[in-house]
Amino acid sequence: MKVRLEINQLNIERPKRRWKLYFVVIAEHPTDPDKMVLSTLPSNPIKVTPNQQNEIHFDDNGPGSEGLLLLRRNMPPSKELNVHFYVRHSRSAVRNAVSVLQDIENEMGGEALQTVDGMLDTENPWLVITKKSLPLVGKVLARVPDRDMGFISMFERFGDEFFADGEIDRKKTGAFCNVVYTWSLDTIENNTN
Repeated sequence: MKVRLEINQLNIERPKRRWKLYFVVIAEHPTDPDKMVLSTLPSNPIKVTPNQQNEIHFDDNGPGSEGLLLLRRNMPPSKELNVHFYVRHSRSAVRNAVSVLQDIENEMGGEALQTVDGMLDTENPWLVITKKSLPLVGKVLARVPDRDMGFISMFERFGDEFFADGEIDRKKTGAFCNVVYTWSLDTIENNTN
């Protein structure tokens, strides 16, 4: 059994109406309990314009998708999964996900172990970090020259209600953002992520 995490909608609670947003996602490593993985997405920041009224809808991202895919992986044996989600505003017109990931890797120093492509059934690169370095991530992001728009814990304990429905929608607020996201069950394919 696989679980999938997607963002459906994001609302920004600030008076400004122009943004260049990207996300930093941190999740448990799919096979090593002593490690976490960190990625930035999408490839280029999302440009929010005044006519969007500070709302972004991610509901047209391909067949079988209802939102922006953050990760897809095997259900952990514990039936719990810890995911951290940071919303960031790029202050640079040329910054992209790869440059942000490189900035984070440089700031993490020896706690950053390697970069792996295609992990967690996504196309974006993932930086493998030690689990003990997780508390450092907030400090590292503070040194990356972009604006912090909020942190949201997407921790999920997959209980009976999840298995009865196959999908759970959540809405959480972090700093200046409200995020609607969905955890859902997927069928297993021949994939080791």
